[in-house]
Amino acid sequence: MDLQPPLLALNRGGFILAISHKEKGMSYVLSSKDLLGLKDISKEEIELILSTAEAMKEILFRDIKKVPTLRGKSMVCLFYEPSTRTRTSFELAGKYLSADTVNISTSTSSVVKGESLRDTGRTIEAMGIDLVVIRHSCAGAPHMLAQEISASVINAGDGMHEHPTQALLDMFTIKEKKGRIEGLEVAIIGDILHSRVARSNIWGLKKMGANIRICGPMPLIPPNISDLGVRVCSSVEEAVEGADVVNVLRIQRERQDKGFFPSLREYAKIYGIDKEKLKGAKEDVLVIHPGPVNRGVEITSEVIESSCAAIEEQVTNGVAVRMALMYLLLQGGAKNEAAD
Repeated sequence: MDLQPPLLALNRGGFILAISHKEKGMSYVLSSKDLLGLKDISKEEIELILSTAEAMKEILFRDIKKVPTLRGKSMVCLFYEPSTRTRTSFELAGKYLSADTVNISTSTSSVVKGESLRDTGRTIEAMGIDLVVIRHSCAGAPHMLAQEISASVINAGDGMHEHPTQALLDMFTIKEKKGRIEGLEVAIIGDILHSRVARSNIWGLKKMGANIRICGPMPLIPPNISDLGVRVCSSVEEAVEGADVVNVLRIQRERQDKGFFPSLREYAKIYGIDKEKLKGAKEDVLVIHPGPVNRGVEITSEVIESSCAAIEEQVTNGVAVRMALMYLLLQGGAKNEAAD
């Protein structure tokens, strides 16, 4: 399948018009009503999302950051875990596209009364919701919800499984800064074991043609991770040698038992990214981080504030990518016709 990215423009009313290439007389859209992970998504779909995000980002730099594209559509953010960046990013993405957005706090909902995820989803759908964005501590929860309701479902992070929108915004940032993804050397440093961000990045970047090496404390490297086509490095210096991109992961204290490494101080000394460790990388190395950053642990303030880091821009790109997903899922066409 040889697809070019769609051309997006705004008409006088502010609606986004997609001029997409056709195959067998049909517009190319996402093959599923949901985005649950990057393991099973195609390279062409990733390219479509990233290309659509380019047009969406332009909206964010206007004086009036609002278009009526999703007027009449509704979205619920259903977060069973704490979040600032992801939840706010989705909420703003919906509002910028004129969708009606609702946040459900599980700590003050019927969940505390024992309501199941299945029943919560069906209750939400009965209210006419078009899209549910869910974050859950249980791996596979978004997949189960997607099977139970006809509304679209976006996985905003499920346990230690996947975080597809974070990986998409990472790839968007890399492509924007480097002009390509294919052939790049990408080092992922830190807690691979607990990181859903790492898993989604590995799936997505490999499909886009990047070469990936990983490094972290051995107890935080999953067994058989090399089966995914990544190279396991024994030191940070080895991992960043000749790297085009260094993706630094957050130490997830909330997911860890004790004993993975002696102390945060020792972790910072051995695995923390500083200017000295980056000397072996490409001169124009790009440093990214999913946030929130534990300054002085995973990465030093000097690197964060340097020109090689794009951590704040990742946040901006996250809104654009999530706007693109909402558009493609809710307004992009007959969702399943392309797959038939």
